Amino acid sequence: MKRVAITGMGAVTPVGNDAKSTWKALVAGKSGVDFIKAFDPSDFPVQIAGEVKDFDATEVISPKQARHVDRAVLFSLAAAKEALADSGMNGYQPDRFGVVLGCCVGGIGQAIQQHETLKERGWSRMSPFFLANFLVDSPSGYLALELGLRGPNHAVVSACATGSSAIGEGAELIRKGDADAVLAGGTEGAITPLILGGFCAMRGLATDEDPTRAERPFDALRSGFVMSEGAAILLLEELESAKARGATVYAEVLGYGSSNDAYNMIQPDPSATGVIAMMRQALDDADVGPEDVDYINAHGTGTPLGDVAETKAIKNVFGDHAYELAVSSTKSMVGHMFGAAGAVEAMAAALTIHHGVIPPTINYENPDPDCDLDYVPNEAREAKVDVALSNAMGLGGHNACVLLGRAS
Repeated sequence: MKRVAITGMGAVTPVGNDAKSTWKALVAGKSGVDFIKAFDPSDFPVQIAGEVKDFDATEVISPKQARHVDRAVLFSLAAAKEALADSGMNGYQPDRFGVVLGCCVGGIGQAIQQHETLKERGWSRMSPFFLANFLVDSPSGYLALELGLRGPNHAVVSACATGSSAIGEGAELIRKGDADAVLAGGTEGAITPLILGGFCAMRGLATDEDPTRAERPFDALRSGFVMSEGAAILLLEELESAKARGATVYAEVLGYGSSNDAYNMIQPDPSATGVIAMMRQALDDADVGPEDVDYINAHGTGTPLGDVAETKAIKNVFGDHAYELAVSSTKSMVGHMFGAAGAVEAMAAALTIHHGVIPPTINYENPDPDCDLDYVPNEAREAKVDVALSNAMGLGGHNACVLLGRAS
């Protein structure tokens, strides 16, 4: 099996429109959550989200194309082009360059817009580009088209575990020799009245009136998550090839685990059986012992049930070592980016290894006896991290994690 390196990364998030500014904001403990600007949310009980700010689509695609392309696609194009440039990779073979890119809900903004057109003006006034922009494979398809990548191409959908699944599956393509390089990650552009209304009906969103304090993972007063948007994409390539060309290796993808709770379409399994299996699978895949892990970038959404289940799973897998681990949730700053969440969190885990700084869990003020680990409260921490785990769980019981390490 070939070894897999992360040599490039790109991001568009509520705290920055590139990977560097996003990382700087995470280390500073800066929140990207605010009152919704994309539409008038006054009819909803929750009126906050983590919106991407000052994003100029014409920097990555022509103005004419940008008018027809969904927000999720635009975010992913920006992140992918940044990741490719960051890697310094030139002269690659398009037939050996893959894309594994996920999105939870596809072009939901396009669907809402075109549905209104259908109702008000009839089918003949609908856009001929609608279906190409609505399907969940639109981001991966547009990315291949824009960059001329003809290798393996997969659109991954595993709810909020999508970004992690994409990175894990992308790494597998390289490990098996099916691709030399892969752009892998997730994207989402779903801050719309329809999706906000759905989560309000589900009673899953944070209800704190102060936007910057609403997302509070593992805190005793947590009330839910904050929906957000954006993209994160990693460039994966074979490790020896990366070293040979003198590339910066942020981290190595050591292992990948995935499972399903088979418990409930919405609620997490309180026994955490699926999450436990996922983490153990990643450790076994990498042949790494629990005691070798230094840091976990947690799923940590801030839901009352989910944070307890994840804490329980960590203690089950890591035993006494769980209390020596640093565990933090970057969702406390960027909110829940759905299909992009696992990818931006894997990026943060890789940068933690690379820079030796663990981003904090902000808004952690009230300890919960059922969440009793070291959550790196409120301030970043310098630490030598050799192995980091990035967890992701989603609706439908989907779980995925990637285990990253310092490349030797």
